[in-house]
Amino acid sequence: MLRSGRTRAVAAAVALLLVVVPAGGASDGSPAVARLTGLGLPLFCGGPNGRAVALTFDDGPGPYTALVLRLLRRAGARATFFLVGKELARWPDMPKRELRLGALGDHTWSHLMLTLLNAGVVRRELASTKLAIERKTHAPVQLFRPPYGAHNRTVDTVARSLGLLEVLWSIDSRDSEGAPWYQIAANVERSLRPGSIVLMHENRGQTVRALNEWILPYLRAHNLYAVGIPELLRVDPPSRKLLAAGRAGCLRSEPRRR
Repeated sequence: MLRSGRTRAVAAAVALLLVVVPAGGASDGSPAVARLTGLGLPLFCGGPNGRAVALTFDDGPGPYTALVLRLLRRAGARATFFLVGKELARWPDMPKRELRLGALGDHTWSHLMLTLLNAGVVRRELASTKLAIERKTHAPVQLFRPPYGAHNRTVDTVARSLGLLEVLWSIDSRDSEGAPWYQIAANVERSLRPGSIVLMHENRGQTVRALNEWILPYLRAHNLYAVGIPELLRVDPPSRKLLAAGRAGCLRSEPRRR
C-alpha cells in the first residue's frame, strides 16, 4: 500500500520543496527563526495548517550519518541535525554534507546536563559548538537543542543571548532508550501530524532502519513532506498561543479546516 502512487507523491514533495527552499540551501540566516528567537520561548512544533513535518537528529555527526543522508536524499526529504561539538573533529566533512539537506543546530560541546552547570559553563558549551560549526560550514547557526531536553532559566537566557532558538520536540521516537525499529515507527506514528517536530538520533542503526522502512514511506503515503526547522517556520509557523502552550498545545492542536 505504501508503494502505490509513490512516483506522484515524491514528485509532489519535491515540487513543494522547490517552492519553500531557496537556492543554496540553508546557508543564509533565517528571518523566521530570528523572529521566534526574539520571543524567548522554546519551540515544540510548527503550525498545523500545512503539510510539512520536521525530522530532527541529535548527537551527530557519527558513523551512520552518511547513510541517513543517503536515505533523505533518495526520498527528497530534508531534516535538522543537532551536532555535538566534540564529535566534529572525528567527522570533519559531515556538517557541510548535512547542511545541503537541511539545517544545523547546536547540541553543546560535551552533551552535558546543562541544568547542573553555572551560566559560564553553559555559555562555553554553546558558544564553542556554535563557532566550530560556523567555521566548518561558513553558515550561521541559529538553532539549539539542550541535551536530554533539560533546560532552565539560565540555559534559556544564555541561548537567547547567543541568538539561538531553543528547539525541543512534539514527538519523541524513544530511539535513545533502545527501542527496536518497529517501536520507533509506532512512537512516531502515534502523534504525527502537520507541524510535528520529531526527535531522533542519527547514531543508531535501529533509527536508520525505521527511517528507511517506515517513516519516509509513511510521509510519502500521507502526502506529508519533511523539511528543516527554518523551512517549517517559514511555511507554517506556530501561533503565539500555540508557542506558549508548549508540547501539550502541539498534541492538542488540529489543522484548520479548509
